[in-house]
Parts: sequence; C-alpha cells; structure tokens
Amino acid sequence: MSRLLPFIGFMLLVGLFGFGIWWNTQHDPNAIPTPLLNKPAPAFNLPKLYEPAQTVSKADLLGKPYLLNVFASWCIECGVEHPVLTAEGPTLGVQLVGYNYKDAPDDAKGWLAKHGNPYDLLIADEPGHTAIDFGVYGAPESFLIDARGVIRYKHIGPLTQDVVAKELKPAIAAMLKEAP
Repeated sequence: MSRLLPFIGFMLLVGLFGFGIWWNTQHDPNAIPTPLLNKPAPAFNLPKLYEPAQTVSKADLLGKPYLLNVFASWCIECGVEHPVLTAEGPTLGVQLVGYNYKDAPDDAKGWLAKHGNPYDLLIADEPGHTAIDFGVYGAPESFLIDARGVIRYKHIGPLTQDVVAKELKPAIAAMLKEAP
C-alpha cells in the first residue's frame, strides 16, 4: 500500500491539472466580472485635467452616453490603445471622456502632447480614490455609460480594433437602440 501512495498522489495531481486546463478552455481566463454592470455609475466630482479649478461630476454628464477611458502616462498598454482611440473615437457616436488615473497632471499633459488628444473631455484622479468606486484594476480600462448614468459595458485592457468592432460598437448600438 505504501508503494501506491506516490502513484495515487501523482494521479491526483494529473487530474487536478487536467481539470484546470479543461476549465480554461471553457471559460475566458481574462474575463473579470464587474458587479457594476447595468448598475448606476458611482458618483464623482473630479477636476478637469487642463483646468483643475473646474470640476466635472457624474450629474454633469447625465443626458448623453459616454465612454469613460481610464489611462495614464506611465501605462505601457495605453500607448497601444491610443492610436485606436484616435482613429475610432470620432466614429463611436458617444462622447469620449479621458480619465487620467494616478498620474501627475504635467506627465499626463506631456503624454497627450506627444501622442495626441482623442478625448472630448479630460478629467483627473491623481490619488485614484474615485477609481476604487468604479472597481478599476488598472489602466487601461473603459466603461460605456448610458444617458441615465448606468454602466452598460466594461473592458479591461487596451481597446483594439477587434475589440472596438466586435464588442464596443455593438454595445453602443444596442444601448442607443434602447434609449428613449
């Protein structure tokens, strides 16, 4: 019996690893669920990046849908996403709101001066407190928020041409179709 214990232990490990491989083929390992989907976006009141004496609140944005895009100058993947936002932003049919996350304002302004500014509006959350309320894991992340202030779609990671075409644009179309 004692000679069988290592073999049984080995077979249990093989079974466990096999189950893990099967599980990942059945589920998207990159999908991170958000408890805020189809719920009201958190209230916020954040300064504008270029005019910090002026603030923008959730209430200010009600009435029109928008894509809230979390970015930062220190974020490598934001540089991958940026050309897509520049090209696709004007075609989305919703306001593009840049949410500068945990970034020094001068660094963000320098990054935008270098790479271009695709945003209709820029807000800043240097300490990152509001991002916690949104459940932000890191930059880049994007939230599609309808005219009533409800989060309709969330994407973690860079928006690519493929993601925009297959996920974001259909989500925007469905949201606009349902709008009163």
